Amino acid sequence: MNKKFIGLSVFTLATAFAYAQESDTLKVNNLKEVVISDTKFAQSKEKSGKIIEVITAQDLEAKKGQNLANVLSQVAGVEINGNQSFNGKNLGYYIRGGRNRQVAIYIDGVPVSDASGINIEYDLRLIPVEQIEKIEVMKGASSTLYGTGAATGVINITLKKSAKKEISGNAYINLGTQNSSETSKTSAQDFNQGLSVNGTINKVSYMTTLNSTETKGMSEAAGENFEEDTFSRVNVLQRIGFKATDKLSFEFFGNYDRIKNTFDNSFDGIIANSDDLNNNSFSEQFRIGFLPKYNYNKGEFAINAGASTINRKLNITNNWTNSIDAYNYTGRTISVDAFNKYSFNNQLFIVVGTQYQYFDMTQKDAYTDVAREGAKFNLIDPYATLVYNSDFGFNLNVGSRFNTHSEYGNQVVYNINPSFSFDNFPLKVIASYSTAFITPSLYQLYGPYGNSELTPEENATAELGFEALLFAEKVTINSVAFYRAEKNTIGFASNYINIDGTYNAKGIETSIRYILSERFNIGGNYTFTQVENQLNRLIPKHKGNVDLNYKYKKGTFGMQYQFVDKRSDAYYDSNIWATQAVNLDSYQLVNSNISYELLPNRLYIFGAVTNILNEDFQEVIGYNTRGRNYKIGLNFLF
Repeated sequence: MNKKFIGLSVFTLATAFAYAQESDTLKVNNLKEVVISDTKFAQSKEKSGKIIEVITAQDLEAKKGQNLANVLSQVAGVEINGNQSFNGKNLGYYIRGGRNRQVAIYIDGVPVSDASGINIEYDLRLIPVEQIEKIEVMKGASSTLYGTGAATGVINITLKKSAKKEISGNAYINLGTQNSSETSKTSAQDFNQGLSVNGTINKVSYMTTLNSTETKGMSEAAGENFEEDTFSRVNVLQRIGFKATDKLSFEFFGNYDRIKNTFDNSFDGIIANSDDLNNNSFSEQFRIGFLPKYNYNKGEFAINAGASTINRKLNITNNWTNSIDAYNYTGRTISVDAFNKYSFNNQLFIVVGTQYQYFDMTQKDAYTDVAREGAKFNLIDPYATLVYNSDFGFNLNVGSRFNTHSEYGNQVVYNINPSFSFDNFPLKVIASYSTAFITPSLYQLYGPYGNSELTPEENATAELGFEALLFAEKVTINSVAFYRAEKNTIGFASNYINIDGTYNAKGIETSIRYILSERFNIGGNYTFTQVENQLNRLIPKHKGNVDLNYKYKKGTFGMQYQFVDKRSDAYYDSNIWATQAVNLDSYQLVNSNISYELLPNRLYIFGAVTNILNEDFQEVIGYNTRGRNYKIGLNFLF
């Protein structure tokens, strides 16, 4: 591991413990925080049997100027590859040695995905970080509660709520440069602006948010004298809530997202992408949802229902015919998750639910015509989770899910998750064993390289760890060791196939946070991930983050440091008609941001510098990454 990283980590931890011993007047209540991911209902983090990483509104404020992918990539155990590349670059999600299709993403309790995609994954670039109130990241196999795709982790996103007063809102604008390590332009190339109006009138709450982002200034491909690519995003979100009684409430939402960007060709020749101005992509998403909730004496009942349509168009240069190939994709999804929490007493409750999901897709190009009638499936999954919280510190979460798929039959998954909290010492010990499945995508089943005989991938994860409060509860530390086994892995030969054998991943995830005072806190995390060769593309063996945050009277100041170890990658070498392996060097990033309140409770300004050291590095072979860049922004509240 890089010596600079080791030195900085040791210094950070030593400083934290030294300060901890000097003061015992402050308290940290991280274990009292409320989480929802491991039961779907609010409960204290202290009683949870999982180590759930929580990114709060305050954390997002401390990373002002960074997008959602940047923020998530600083969480222990999470690697969002492409987060440092040009905005048009597609993202890779790697948790515990897994890949995109093994990470489930939920927004306000509704799963999001692209039914037309190769891996059905959701594009995190669609979500403006300014809309987000809180993020919970729960790692490990979680299909019992979250169904297909929740094999290595769940990213649970909660959007901001309406204000209690009749009208409230904010308007913001951010301007930034867009440089690689080899350029130093000072003009604005990255524009992000938005408006939100919300409030509550009697029993009705409302929220309307608008966001647009325009980026230029860099080529997606790494190379000299390449032309600039462009990225454009528009997002509109409308929410209406109605509180019929103290026990019954309803919420409706509608969401429109649009992304347009140009991009460069895949690998050509040895290791570099080729510059291509003819390649462009257009995608738009429509989402609607209905979220009723009912509270009664012994529990709660909720329905999280949503439907979405994604249309994508790609125009790509065909180097063989010297023409432009047009690809058109449409994906539709429906999800209805009805679940009920019933409390037998203050120590025992059960969550029982049934989730229905429907997917279909179309693909139309010069070579393929996949019709919706032949590319669809549905899932019906009843599930149950029993939670016991004793009065002597023992907690138990057990559950099972019975998946019924319209194409390949049945699948059973389960979890066993005991934990123990000590009364006389602020320590929680956790253990779990859980299984998960990943449904083959419609593209893998029915696309041009599809195989209708595919069966689901299967995953099992065992973990053991602890979470503790030390030094008069000012220091929070947690650590988890995990072992994950994967079989029936979906791979590609001349078409998609299930690969025989079992592949393993193992590792350790450790986080620490120290609150030195009400104004100053410092923290960090370290991730060790070891995977078999078949799984290890773009996954760093060692990764670490350190951040410090200082809140002064009129604003905040923050710094972040990240170390990413070397990774393996591969490219297709057309000179020898074969795939070649390559190692990508490790790299370090240092970012900083500052905010200031110009008008009390009205006008805020912030500035951010990313990649302060102007590190020259690669996330993916052949693609550009951002060098030192500057961003300023204004946020007006009303």
